Amino acid sequence: MSVMVPSRTPALITPGQQALDSALHQLGQAAEELGLDDGLRTMLATPRRSLTVSVPVRREDGSLDVVQGFRVQHNVSRGPAKGGIRFHPSTDIHEVTALAMWMTWKCALVGIPYGGAKGGVSVDPTVLSTRELERLTRRYVNEILPLIGPEKDIPAPDVGTDEQTMAWIMDTYSVNAGYSVPGVVTGKPMTLGGSLGRTGATSRGVQIATLTALGRSPEGVTVAVQGFGKVGALAAQYLADAGARVVAVSDVSGAVHNSSGLDVADLRAWVTETGSVASYRHADALAHDELLELDVDVLVPAALEGAITASNAPRVRARLIVEGANGPTTPEADEILAAQGTTIVPDILANAGGVIVSYLEWVQNMQAYSWSASEVEVRLRDLMEGAFSEVKSVAAARGLTLRQAAHVIGVGRVAEAHQMRGLYP
Repeated sequence: MSVMVPSRTPALITPGQQALDSALHQLGQAAEELGLDDGLRTMLATPRRSLTVSVPVRREDGSLDVVQGFRVQHNVSRGPAKGGIRFHPSTDIHEVTALAMWMTWKCALVGIPYGGAKGGVSVDPTVLSTRELERLTRRYVNEILPLIGPEKDIPAPDVGTDEQTMAWIMDTYSVNAGYSVPGVVTGKPMTLGGSLGRTGATSRGVQIATLTALGRSPEGVTVAVQGFGKVGALAAQYLADAGARVVAVSDVSGAVHNSSGLDVADLRAWVTETGSVASYRHADALAHDELLELDVDVLVPAALEGAITASNAPRVRARLIVEGANGPTTPEADEILAAQGTTIVPDILANAGGVIVSYLEWVQNMQAYSWSASEVEVRLRDLMEGAFSEVKSVAAARGLTLRQAAHVIGVGRVAEAHQMRGLYP
């Protein structure tokens, strides 16, 4: 029996449902390859806990809005749950469940003792004032308070949240506990127990994955980055610093292209000043879809889920795709790209840098200790390169794609933990 993916009318499928369908499809493939029995497959497909909450927000004009919040703990067999919190208008329970599941496999793949979780609030943070965001965050945390804790479930930043959000979460939890608890979240400001190297950790992991996959000098390698946000912008910078030629980037406002190579540092300054890549003075405008189809060596999808689909995959010309975002490639697109000979470094490997350094931050908090930036980077690089080597080896031995191999390793480790612990009662 395979893991069942619900049948839905295509016109009614939301991005969150599409992400969950992709996650279940990938789990099903791994379970089949591993020969897992039906009961274990069902357990791995089912979140341990799912919480939906109503979050009232007092606006500056005195009016009251109520938005939906979520926290899903997919699996805790290998350790406390770990996963980001995102504030985005399209966030729903399906998306959060998919992201929690991917986090489970990601943590197992890179060998850190966490289970997967995810949280989110269905809200557009760009239309809220700082005071409104703080009230929203604190009320949301108060609603999910029974689930989180440094030994239970440790949130981190994601889309629409940052270190300030984590500071509010830490303070809210600590006030309720009666003492300071820095280990309840990661991705915090340094002054509250954050770790050196955490801010750009996901991006650094993308760079490490890209350079490892290339297997050669990055000098002259052309790169397009979809999503010039907290992951994509720094990934572009790190790749440019390594010698690659970043020729195109995009954000929600548009895309820009310069075949001679973009000055990524200057473009980042432009975005800081103007708020978007649009109208950047040293590049030509480009349509979003065109960026995905550029003739480049490396494509880094670093925005949201479902960017590469069956409809545009046949026109993707990059020979290497490194997934900075979670779930940017649908299963249908995966098959098309594999047939075209495209190599995909999957999300649960490529963007694992964030959770790796989150783990290192948590360890430092729990031990009341700190490491230097160079020590953190060495640990990050060792874990990323070790995981990549193992995935590549399993893929070659079993005749699998890198994504299939990564899931076989991640799912296999979680399944083993389930079997070793047994079922209570």
